[in-house]
Amino acid sequence: MQHWSVYLIRTARGTLYTGVTSDVERRFAEHAAGGARAAKALRGRGPLTLEFHCEVGNRSAALQLEAHIKKWPRYWKEELICGRRQLPALNRAEELAPADPAHTD
Repeated sequence: MQHWSVYLIRTARGTLYTGVTSDVERRFAEHAAGGARAAKALRGRGPLTLEFHCEVGNRSAALQLEAHIKKWPRYWKEELICGRRQLPALNRAEELAPADPAHTD
């Protein structure tokens, strides 16, 4: 069984790109090379830095987590990179979506 990972790459201008792959080193090299296999969003945006990656299990779980991370505000992604935020459990959807900061219980 292949193990899939979620990763975050920072561009030279500071933009964060989120993706999934079964081989982080290979995929980052493809992005950094800027060729046909690189994401269009990253072409010409180097140098690139791999800021975060985490193995999450199967492809479905990786895609689900990627979609939720992409909805996070930038500061949550920065906290994840710095280790101040943990990845949510994939079986608890309420933990995956960003909370409304204006709403308090």
